[in-house]
Amino acid sequence: MTQLTRRGLGAAAFLGGIAPGLLRAQGRTVLRIGWTSGDGAQDPYAVGAREFKKALEKRVGERVDVQLYPNRAIGDERPLLDGMRLGTVDMGVITNAVIAQIEPAFQVNDMPFLFSSEAQGHRVLDGPVGAQLKQRLETRGVIPLGYMEGGFRHMINNVRPIAKPEDLRGIKFRVLQSPVYIEMYRALGGNAVPMAWGETFTAVQQGAIDGLEIPLGVIDQNKYYEVTKYLSLTGHIYSMIGLLISKRSFDRLPAELKTAVTEAAAEATPVQRAENARNAAEIARGLAGKGMQVNEVPDKTAFRRAVLPMYESFRGQIGAEIIRDALAAVQ
Repeated sequence: MTQLTRRGLGAAAFLGGIAPGLLRAQGRTVLRIGWTSGDGAQDPYAVGAREFKKALEKRVGERVDVQLYPNRAIGDERPLLDGMRLGTVDMGVITNAVIAQIEPAFQVNDMPFLFSSEAQGHRVLDGPVGAQLKQRLETRGVIPLGYMEGGFRHMINNVRPIAKPEDLRGIKFRVLQSPVYIEMYRALGGNAVPMAWGETFTAVQQGAIDGLEIPLGVIDQNKYYEVTKYLSLTGHIYSMIGLLISKRSFDRLPAELKTAVTEAAAEATPVQRAENARNAAEIARGLAGKGMQVNEVPDKTAFRRAVLPMYESFRGQIGAEIIRDALAAVQ
């Protein structure tokens, strides 16, 4: 660490011993992207980061060095997000529920059983709702460059298959530290245990919790088939994952690099979505082959009925207009 870096940034500006934001090495602008899951070929977070890197470097060549940091290498999701707000972290691929911790309007994407297909999710996020969310998050110091996807979230556990709401009773599920996730399990009769991602695998392995809910790609890439028995394809929440950049980092870019970053994200987002969708069916079959007992949930009527009151109770936090527009877009 140079004296200049020490004077200009201070100790609080460093995360995991790595100097932050928009460093320049041999004339190249460095953009560091962090995320918390693995770097496997089918991990949706990793796919998104790699596609952005490829699209940006195609545009600007060696002017930008996009550095990838999977597996919590520069922090868990909330510290990454807080670092982006401070300008000490450049970029991240972050789970929607964590984004909602700093901008509650993003809770709309996590409302259970709102979307019945990925196409509905795309329609909402690529339309007026997504534009409103972008505007709100920018006021918090973070710019969403792309609304990528982890696919639908499903339930895995070691007690029993989930086919109806009553099956959740008595099962302890790790959930994201989000009011929506906690309330969803309460409404369905399950037990929600808010927990940071970095603690979850060990907690399941040791029996402190019975299971969790995550997208298929994350189940596979993080080897949850080794510690859980049952995979129920509940599809209860569409998992948006945001490709985010610090507003401070973005504002320091030259104008032509700002354009290139924006265009690269716009190119990478649909590519990431398509690749994630292609992977989903293959992953589900693969998880069955790795010993998980997989069950479909063909009728979700009882689940939807149980969570319906949540839409009214979260209207004030999310915003009546955003709830209205999201519901209209899925009709």
